[in-house]
Amino acid sequence: MDYVIRPVRADEWRQAKELRLTALRDPVAPVAFLDTYEQSVRRSDDYWRERTAGGSEDGDGAVRQFVAEAPDGGWAGSVTVLVERPDGDAVFGEAAAVHQTHVVGVFVRREVRGAGVADELFRAALDWSWSLDDPPVERVRLYVHENNPRAAAFYRRIGFAPTGATVPMQGDPTARELEYAITRTRS
Repeated sequence: MDYVIRPVRADEWRQAKELRLTALRDPVAPVAFLDTYEQSVRRSDDYWRERTAGGSEDGDGAVRQFVAEAPDGGWAGSVTVLVERPDGDAVFGEAAAVHQTHVVGVFVRREVRGAGVADELFRAALDWSWSLDDPPVERVRLYVHENNPRAAAFYRRIGFAPTGATVPMQGDPTARELEYAITRTRS
């Protein structure tokens, strides 16, 4: 794999915006993201600057966005990790019972799916999560729509397991989002 997996830099908001808008045009976007292309394309450049800066290494440490950069500088995919603490508000689903991170915004361009890019993005997300030690992260979670079996199979393959927790899909309370998690193992 010729991609460099790294945190986004604050000044890369244009690339972050382009990748997010591409993700929101993907056929699975309605079950994969809690956002729409129509909403996002109307957001100001200041919004994209702030969003990208917040996920960079220079951000406040509560969010980290990782990108897969191709040799030509183009971005093949991205994943974002949110820190959730028991004394904080839940980003989605139940409030954290332990110190955990929450993976969101998973996207890999169609032309590189199956090439290991998603695996490497998740490796970076998990490594970063487990590196947080004040206090240590005990688990990493994510949610997947009940009608997104391809994503669910990928998450199981890399070690996530269904927890049994579910939440209604935003905008469609008849559909469910299923929680998957990996718990820190102690050696």
